This record gives sequence, structure tokens and C-alpha cells, in this order.
Amino acid sequence: MARKSVGFDLTTEERTTLTMWVAGHQTEQRMSRRAQVILLSEQGRTLREISQQSGLSEKNCLKWRKRFVLDRVEGLKDAPRKGRPPVITPWQRAQVIRLACERPSNGSNSWSVRELARVTGLGSTTVHRILNEVALKPHKIHHWCGKSPDPEFEPKQADIIGLYLDPPENALVLSVDEKSQIQALDRTQPELSLMPGNPRRHTATYTRHGTTCLLAALALHEGTVEARCVDGNSRHVFLGFLKKLYRAHPHKHLHVIADNLPLHKHPDVMEWVSRRRRLSLHFTPTYASWLNQIEIWFNIFARDVVKGGVWKSKKDLVEQIMFYIKRYNRDRAHPFKWTNTGKVLAA
Repeated sequence: MARKSVGFDLTTEERTTLTMWVAGHQTEQRMSRRAQVILLSEQGRTLREISQQSGLSEKNCLKWRKRFVLDRVEGLKDAPRKGRPPVITPWQRAQVIRLACERPSNGSNSWSVRELARVTGLGSTTVHRILNEVALKPHKIHHWCGKSPDPEFEPKQADIIGLYLDPPENALVLSVDEKSQIQALDRTQPELSLMPGNPRRHTATYTRHGTTCLLAALALHEGTVEARCVDGNSRHVFLGFLKKLYRAHPHKHLHVIADNLPLHKHPDVMEWVSRRRRLSLHFTPTYASWLNQIEIWFNIFARDVVKGGVWKSKKDLVEQIMFYIKRYNRDRAHPFKWTNTGKVLAA
């Protein structure tokens, strides 16, 4: 006769945690099985049924039930192991640190923990612990803004930052740029929704439905965005966008900040701008697009819309982009706080 399991009550928080451990694809198998034992016990299953479904022996099932009764969820975790920790000599520690700070000799650009462990003869866990103790992360690379080669860097920077911090009276300062090649990607199978323990999941294969180019103008002191989607960018498209902005603000002097893309400086564009008293173009220094605040907004847009997007057509993509901008202007628009006051970057 099968031994009956003694049921016990779980709190909502405990049940949620245990369910996530069972369903989560990144949960260690032993933790998933222990959680399953407790959830099945709560349902009043027999010890034999629990053993069969969890894959653990009846003896182990009893062990984890008792641990849970004593310490609840924490009792399912492994207790600290007894015995003296392994001894790593100072020379071995120094070798790991020295190698991590050098370029690998196997053609790689950076060390992995596994490769460091193989070369030094230590365990991966030991190597990982040594690197953590000295805050070394061989796989990470940080970038910084180098000094621009533009001989007029300082006056151009001062001009743009002046518009940010102290704009002229009756001025509308617009940061303008394009985000090109936004792809309308559709996955070959339906998306699997987010659930406890699992992220949203897409198939790795996809179908392309074309691309669009987003022209956007950020009103720096209001935080709102004016935009249009086009099939491709050219001097005619950029000039048309400038004309649209010019007509939309008949009582303001427009100060438009743009980067050094050739079409922004095309003779047709410059000739039209020269005949407009209410419009001034300001170009960022060479290799200094970080001065253009529209790049900040493009990062927000890419995170909110482009990343993880699925569209059945280019039309769907364009409609979502324009809807997002409309809602952004209504609910989230605010000026970005500019803190750089024009200090020259070191070479």
C-alpha cells in the first residue's frame, strides 16, 4: 500500500517561488525537483507518486519535505559544505590576474573563464572567484569619446551648448537626425508570451518585410518629437522635412542642430536655408554626434520599439512608430537635462 503524503499549507509567495523554480528553464534541475516535491505534497499526492513524478527517491522526497517544514523555501537550498576550502597559492592567483590583463596568445581578443582555467590548471569556479575579488572582467570593453579632429571643435561645441543652456529669445531649438534601415521583421512562428520563470521567446528565423527611415526633430526645451517615416533618405527628403518644420512654426526662429552627413550640407539645402531669415543650421563637430540630443531619444526609441519588435508588414511598423511618438509626446515628453558645459575633452 502506497504511503500517503502529509499535506501542508503554502503561502502565496512560497507557491509562486516554487512554481517559478519548476517552470524556469534556467533553474538548476535539483532545485526544480525539490520544488516539485513540495508542490506535489501540498496537493496530497502519495510518496510513491511524488517520487515517480519528481525523479527522486522516496527517501530524498522525505528529506526535502522535512527541510521545508523546518526552514521553508530556504531549506531547499544546499547547506554550506563542510571541510577546509581549497588552498590557492599566491603564485597561482598572480598568474590568473596577469594572464587576464594580457591579450590571449590563441588569437582571441579576450579571455574567457573557461580558457583561463584550462591554461592555469585551476577550476573555472576558482578562476571566476579570483577575478571577482580583484574586479577584473576580461570580456567587457568600455568606450570613451576621443578628441575630435575638427579644428573648429571648441567654437562649434560652444555654439551648440549655448543653444542648450541659454537659447535666444523666441527661438525653437530642434535636434534633427535620421535613423535609417529600421527593419520590419516578422518571426516564422508565433511569439511565446512572457510567463513566470520564462522571458518572451521568438524563433531565430525571420522574414523581412522591408525597411523604413525615421526622420525626427526633438524640440529640446519641450521634449516633444516631430517625425516622419520615409522609404529612403536623400537631400530632397531632408530638405522637405526642413520645409515642413519651417511651415509648422511660423512665429519662431528655428535653430536646427544636425550632424555632418553630406546631404545635410548639400548646396541645395544650404542655398534654401540661406534665404530663410527664421532658420539657422548648426553642425556638430566631426566625430561628435554625442553633442546632438536626438541621439539620446533614438536610444529610448530603439529600446521601446525596435528591440524585440514583430511586424507583419512595413505598414504595421510605420503605424507603430507614429503611434509611439504620439503617445510619447502626450505622456512622457520632457527636456533632457544637459550637464556638459563645454569642457574640452583630453586627447
